[in-house]
Amino acid sequence: MVGKGTERGKLILPPRSGKREKYDCIYGIIQQYYSHANLIQKGVFPEKKDPPNPTASYLGLQQSTPASQSIFACCGVVLRGGELRQGVLVGETVSSQIRLRSSGTNTDHHLAYHMHAAYGLTVFREQMAENPLNFVDYGTNNQELWEHHADANASVTALNNQSIQNSSWTTKMLPANDLISGQGFDNVQSSLHDSSAAALTYNYPPSCSMTHHRMNSVQNNSSGQNDTTFQPQLLSNFSAVPFSSTVFPVDATPISVVPPQSYSSLTDQDNKSDSVVSCGYYLPPTSMQPLTSVAYRNNTKNEIGLHHSFPVLNKHSQSQLSNDHYQMNGNYPGGMGNLQQEFARMNYGMQSTRYVDLMQERDLLKYGTDDEEIALPPTVCNPDARCSPSIFRCTLSSVPQTQELLKKSRLPFGLTLQPFKDIKNLNIIQTSSILRCRYCRTYINPYIYLPDSRHWKCNICYRVNDLPDDFNWDPATKSFGEPTHRPEIKNATIEFIAPSEYMLRPPQPAVYVFVMDISQDAIETGYLYTFVEQLLIALEQLPGNEHTMLGFIGADSAVHFFQFQGKSRPQQLIVEEYSDIFLPVNCGLLVNLRKNIDVIRSFIQSLPTLFESNSSTSCCLGAALTAARELIADIGGRITVFLTIIPDLGPGALRSRENPNQQAVSEVPNLCPTNDYYKRLALECTGHQIAVDLFLMNNRYSDLSTLADMSKFSTGCVFHFPNYHINHAPIQVKRFQKQLNRYLVRKIGFEAVLRIRCTKGLSLHTFYGNFFVRSTDLLAMANVNPDSAIAVQVQMEENLIGINTACFQAAVLYTSSRGDRRIRIHTLCLPVTKDLSTIFSQFDVKCAISLLSKMAVERTFMGASLTDSREAMVNTVVDVFGAYNSAVSRMDRTSCMLSPVTSIRLLPLYVLGMLKHRAFIAGQSIRLDSRVAALLLFRSASLEVIDLELYPALYELNHFVENETDPPRLHLSFEHINRNGVYLLDTGSYVYVYISSNVEASIIKRLFGGPFEALDNPFSNRVHNFLRKLSIYRSVFAPVILIREDSPVRSLFSGRLIDDRTESSHSYVEFLNHIRQEMQKTSPISLKHDCTTEFP
Repeated sequence: MVGKGTERGKLILPPRSGKREKYDCIYGIIQQYYSHANLIQKGVFPEKKDPPNPTASYLGLQQSTPASQSIFACCGVVLRGGELRQGVLVGETVSSQIRLRSSGTNTDHHLAYHMHAAYGLTVFREQMAENPLNFVDYGTNNQELWEHHADANASVTALNNQSIQNSSWTTKMLPANDLISGQGFDNVQSSLHDSSAAALTYNYPPSCSMTHHRMNSVQNNSSGQNDTTFQPQLLSNFSAVPFSSTVFPVDATPISVVPPQSYSSLTDQDNKSDSVVSCGYYLPPTSMQPLTSVAYRNNTKNEIGLHHSFPVLNKHSQSQLSNDHYQMNGNYPGGMGNLQQEFARMNYGMQSTRYVDLMQERDLLKYGTDDEEIALPPTVCNPDARCSPSIFRCTLSSVPQTQELLKKSRLPFGLTLQPFKDIKNLNIIQTSSILRCRYCRTYINPYIYLPDSRHWKCNICYRVNDLPDDFNWDPATKSFGEPTHRPEIKNATIEFIAPSEYMLRPPQPAVYVFVMDISQDAIETGYLYTFVEQLLIALEQLPGNEHTMLGFIGADSAVHFFQFQGKSRPQQLIVEEYSDIFLPVNCGLLVNLRKNIDVIRSFIQSLPTLFESNSSTSCCLGAALTAARELIADIGGRITVFLTIIPDLGPGALRSRENPNQQAVSEVPNLCPTNDYYKRLALECTGHQIAVDLFLMNNRYSDLSTLADMSKFSTGCVFHFPNYHINHAPIQVKRFQKQLNRYLVRKIGFEAVLRIRCTKGLSLHTFYGNFFVRSTDLLAMANVNPDSAIAVQVQMEENLIGINTACFQAAVLYTSSRGDRRIRIHTLCLPVTKDLSTIFSQFDVKCAISLLSKMAVERTFMGASLTDSREAMVNTVVDVFGAYNSAVSRMDRTSCMLSPVTSIRLLPLYVLGMLKHRAFIAGQSIRLDSRVAALLLFRSASLEVIDLELYPALYELNHFVENETDPPRLHLSFEHINRNGVYLLDTGSYVYVYISSNVEASIIKRLFGGPFEALDNPFSNRVHNFLRKLSIYRSVFAPVILIREDSPVRSLFSGRLIDDRTESSHSYVEFLNHIRQEMQKTSPISLKHDCTTEFP
């Protein structure tokens, strides 16, 4: 390698004219070695030609230098003291992000240094001024380091191909004085806490992989040199040694983080108990220079950066560089606008922009259905932190930069949120003060920006806030450490135990009131036996503490109260004036569970026999609900209603509106409430922090569309068990048992409010779910439970110019069942892009279909016809694919329907499943209450439940005869059903096992030797293990139903095969043709070109 100031195997960068002449240290260098042949194989350079070398003139290299002897790429992006400089990029970019902290200036630095080279190179700086390859001013004063560069000319031996393939990356610390004195690399000594150390990364023969700062041992490599070995984890931030966590007993008490007290973090495990995790081990203030972890290389040729994975150059990558994928903030402090062009050329793992013609491709499942993780720009504090997609997600994984771009895409823009979802390891923090933005009140989170250790920049309003000293306090070292190691910065979901300023009144105890239908029909169904059984099982597991209280009310033609007095049997009080209901006594109707558990258990056991001779055929539910509300109005809590018949007496009395002769018409009437009595009652309950849940076990029409208002507007839930009978409907009995048990023991939050904040320029438009909207971004939720979800539409009010990320933060303030006030916070961060193809390719179809289904349900309940709701779904598909095909292709619009090979390709399939679901299907005989129950399911169901309801999962169980691996998922068509197979169809609410007519007798015997339970053979064990795997994370119990090919209930299975045609609905192919025709009608221009088009 020949060039100015260079010798073969070495490179000394030449000086350039400028003002700055002293630089303190070189912090990190990535050296990677690729042969010319590998680059030719990848297609980076043409064969028998030298690669382009635009950096040669600057680096002092001759333009004619052969590719095998020159630097293929030497690129750098360095932030020094808040200032950014951009280097030169050739070929692909390998990025490593390093968080630095200067002990002299208390300034955070970002370093992204990139190098592709054919030889091992050691790069030193002689002088720097306006040179693009700026290094970091690390706060020291080692001017001699640059003035005596000629003394540091230690030889570096070029590596051959074999050593390159077998090499392992190692990190060492090079003290500045060794470098100045010219001792070279052979005498390097590791130094962890030397404040004047300059860290260098270079290649050694195979020893151990370099990962992060924490030093474990020092080993000798094959050359006899000491290699510093590091603990094998990659951290999300690298400015300090990570926490060392110790789990204490679950009954430990959280303590404050205010110095000098210890800092603690709670972990929520198994959804039942909290355990304390002690955090510590920051670098002391005198040792603010950590060892550097830049990258490592292993024998699998997979290179890992500190924040992102990237492929080696001699292997084909499925990812492609995306222009304008991440646009940096032009107004970012320190001139960060200079990064815009550089980051636009980086690969953050965006999937290839391939496309597929839906009219030709039938096997869409072969591309997979798993969620894709979108990488974030490195400008956020912790780009590795992720909010679980099952909790918080957006329909657009990359947010459009402008309103025009969003309008052009025609994609729905919204969020889905399951705010109280069960989390196994939830970080719970107790602190005297919760750090929030003083302007917009955003809670500190992983996506803020830390310009230094004294300030933080809000990721919602972009204003700078002070960082209090106690936020950096580490009790383990009795010193101040790095704020990036706080759980608030490391986790996108966090929970605080709120201090007193978050309480308007003392936290309420857990109060549960059960309103029971005790009419003659209710007694005949036998539901009381199941209710009593499950309540006795869960009685001591009810969420609460020593103050938990219970109450019981019965309803038939009168209202029945039960007064508890000491240890004696409760006294039954009957009020027949249901038109003007009142509480008969002032005390004893609510009883403390812990103090009276024996009396309560005895009373519950007597319930089935207490009313077994009841002959009343009416029910005054409205009066009973009014009494229950008055009973707990001063406290708040939860009312659980069990109903079997339509309420026909007193306030809220209803009459049947169902016409059995009109169940199969295309237009379904009576989907809206008859009156607003139950809505007004629910709103009054919400004002008193009371939620109402409904269990409906009816054999006849009960006007569920009206009754459901009691739950819709009080943050309650509706559970429907049609044709329930304890002896004649075992499947419904099993469902009732499982769902009631889950309902009784699951976590609950009382007197909750939910607020969602979003980046400036975005706003929230409409909410969907069970709650009461108090203001534009604030929801009142009397109770919160882990199984309910909401959705919200998002509007773009301003263009996001100069913004590289869009953030949403949801905060739920609630009272736990233990009696303390808590705040659970979820923060979602998304990249902003101005590339239309990126927006389409990163469209989240699962989130979108959840939003669209909730919107369709709301439209239907607000009075729109079922036909209008169905047309709105179809129009969404037409608009989306019409916009996509118009924007990215020139084609004959009568023959093609293009889609990216990402989840957006499944949108027509999901919409077709929605049109065929019992909630929206037309032309079939479906009972009105069953249809309304299906609509209510979509209104509050989680994303996972909706996913299976709309497009069930089909598997062939014969696969387990000879295989232990899980079977592949099949398309929902009889085309994939053969006559000798056994198939499992998971629909979310039910699991169907379909047995074809020609199944081998041996398979039947091994799988169905008796009841459908695990038998002692490998085939049966594999099948049942697979079933357990499908249901392990499911909150809704799904009973298994066996269906033979000649069974009269075969339609339960065949009706859920979405791809096939039915008497009243299209097949998938016919539906695509319909969409194609509608796209042609709405297209402003009908282009006449072949379908072969180059995707941009």
